[in-house]
Amino acid sequence: MFNSLYRMTDWIRRRAYGNNHGRIGEDLAHRFLRGKGCTVVARNYRARSGAGEIDLVVWHGPTMAFVEVKTRASAEHGAPESAVDAEKRVALEHTAREYSRRSGIDWNRTRFDIVSVLLGEPARIEWQQDAFR
Repeated sequence: MFNSLYRMTDWIRRRAYGNNHGRIGEDLAHRFLRGKGCTVVARNYRARSGAGEIDLVVWHGPTMAFVEVKTRASAEHGAPESAVDAEKRVALEHTAREYSRRSGIDWNRTRFDIVSVLLGEPARIEWQQDAFR
């Protein structure tokens, strides 16, 4: 029953967002991580300094994960996660440190994850935990 409900919501989402692959990918990653036991506490968090944005902030057990979601329609131009370069990592870390500081979360209890989404029927989702180490 849930599978048919998810398929229907995926169909509605694709119609509503059209070619906004990033938004569709974030929605799929959100549901995927919740299914893996994560608690999503923020979406599209922006630093007050304007340094960057974190797609998802989740608790995974005792660890807070800052999640970058990368979505592609196909793997024709490489894997989605290959788009997270050194410059992007610096911006993510700066924003994550601000979030951590404002939330009172010990930096040693955090990590950076990447969720790669390849759209298709069905979508392929891969979760790289602690991707920056």
